[in-house]
Formats: sequence, structure tokens, C-alpha cells
Amino acid sequence: MKVSASDPALASGQALASGQALASGQAAAPGAALATKAARRDLIARFIRGQRIGSQAQLVEELHLAGLDVTQATLSRDLVELRASKVRLADGAMAYALPADGAVSGLEADLDSEMLVRRLRRVASELLISAEGSANLVVLRTPPGGAHFLAAAIDQSVLPDVMGTIAGDDTIIMVTRQPDGAPDIADRFTQLANEGEHS
Repeated sequence: MKVSASDPALASGQALASGQALASGQAAAPGAALATKAARRDLIARFIRGQRIGSQAQLVEELHLAGLDVTQATLSRDLVELRASKVRLADGAMAYALPADGAVSGLEADLDSEMLVRRLRRVASELLISAEGSANLVVLRTPPGGAHFLAAAIDQSVLPDVMGTIAGDDTIIMVTRQPDGAPDIADRFTQLANEGEHS
């Protein structure tokens, strides 16, 4: 099933940037914005479930055709919150998938905990600048604005040795369960980032 901008279910959930709701079944005007963040993310999930989405650029274009213009940063944040991750399909191609799907439009995908590890590896390779640990605290450095993305990926990966994270703009504080576990976790994240660069 291909999701299109003329889908009445999508059109009825759209609104103009001024906040005025569109009539049910009415086509969205170019550049229109969805009324809420939840509605925008629901639309993104519909596209991921409804067709093969292989890149963020493709998703940006599909959203634009549906009447919604988003920035790359907003889309990246939405994909993190949706726990969307690229998985390898039966034909070898890569496509975005959602953990709750089990499959995307009949396309085979392994959406278990290994998927979350692969996603964390990819995000770490893109954002992690350095990782240092002392006692039970790990300090992760990212480019400006990147800490929340990486922290969300860490939290959603449910790492058993990590109690939680606190993210600022470019710094993450991560608390380990073991009182002296931080150096090992810091080394693990450095390794994850290096693996992601070569995957």
C-alpha cells in the first residue's frame, strides 16, 4: 500500500500553518503544517509502514508532497522518538522500520533488540565525539544540538548496565549500575561509534 497525499485519513489530520484545520478529504496546500507534533509523527509512521522508505531525503519529499515541510533536524528527532531504524530487507535493500511493526508492508525485517543496538551504533558513529568514564559516571560529547538525539537512542536501547542519561546541548551524563563501571561503558561507546563508521 502506498500512502499518498490524497489519502482522506491523512488529509483530515492536516492543518494549515495558521492552525486552521483542513476539511476532510481536501488536499493539503504545499508547506502546510500538521496541527500537533503527535499528528506529524503519526503521518511519518504511516509513510514508513505504507511504503519502502530508504532515506531521510525520500521521507522529506514524501512529506512535502503530503503538504508538510519539515527540516532535517526535526525529522531526525521524530525518527528517534518513533524508534525508527534502517533494517536490511530480504532483497538486501535498506529501509526504515518501526519496532512495533514486526514487518513493513510485508517486507521482512528483524526488529528485535539487535535492531536497537544497530541503531545506537549508527547514531553514535554520527554524533559521538568523545567518551570518558570515572567511577559510575560517563561523559559523552556530541556536536552542538546532538546530545538529545544520542541520549534518546541510548535510553531506547535499554542497555542493562546503564541506569539513565541526562542530556544538555552537547553533553550527556550517563549513570552506570556498577559503582566502577563507567570506564568500561565509555570504551564500549567508543567501540560502537567506530563500528558504526565501518558498517
